[in-house]
Amino acid sequence: MASWSKLVRFTDLAGNIHFGEPTDDFSHAKVWEGISLFSLARTDRVERIAALLPPYQPDSILCIGLNYLDHAKECNRPIPSYPVLFYKPKLTVNGPFSDVVVPQHCKSLDYENELCVVMARDAKDVAESDAIDYILGYTVGNDVSSREWQQQERSGGQFSFAKSCDGFLPFGPAIVSARLVPDPQNLALVTRVNGEVVQDGSTCNMIFSVAKIISFLSQGTTIPAGALIMTGTPAGVAAFKTSPPVWLRNGDVVECAISGIGFIKNKMVTQ
Repeated sequence: MASWSKLVRFTDLAGNIHFGEPTDDFSHAKVWEGISLFSLARTDRVERIAALLPPYQPDSILCIGLNYLDHAKECNRPIPSYPVLFYKPKLTVNGPFSDVVVPQHCKSLDYENELCVVMARDAKDVAESDAIDYILGYTVGNDVSSREWQQQERSGGQFSFAKSCDGFLPFGPAIVSARLVPDPQNLALVTRVNGEVVQDGSTCNMIFSVAKIISFLSQGTTIPAGALIMTGTPAGVAAFKTSPPVWLRNGDVVECAISGIGFIKNKMVTQ
């Protein structure tokens, strides 16, 4: 377990980058020195937060699709028997309050509010009963998706290309220590677009729990320390909310919040 309660990565007023434990209003942070999540040492130095960055740079980003009962139903897809895995590349990582720059080839832009898990240590062949012990903490992520590139005729039904553009994973603002989240299956997720609620769900509606996901993904394959696991999104995505769908447009602001974890807020900016 981490000795900090919440961890952010930020720039100070001089432009220097630090890890730190933030005050409640995220105006200042007590600095933790180190170059990675696993080399941090507490200091007594406090710095003013000029800008919040992604909490860290994960080398491995594992994503689970169709993991909420209500979302699978709105997609008119059968309930999966096993977790549906896809990946996002490292350059999708974006700040918790940064703009999401949308390439010209992405016209059907959608949001997906997701509970994200940060792994504390390597995990291989982990039993479901032990899986929670491998978690460093939790954070909030938006799996930004360009739906036309998920169509069968364009992608063969695969998810990754639609979700892999640079900056298509804003997350943060902090990693919340696992010890502060005793039950990851009892968290509320709310998404707003320009202030209007579009997703209102709960992790209790997951098909595969956080523990089951970790156990399944670790069978025969090492999930490395520091990996980020995105655990799926509830119903209410733009693709199935109206007919025809109202996609995200230039200037739209998406806020993804998870109870006990925090919120991120990002403006969509089309190229």
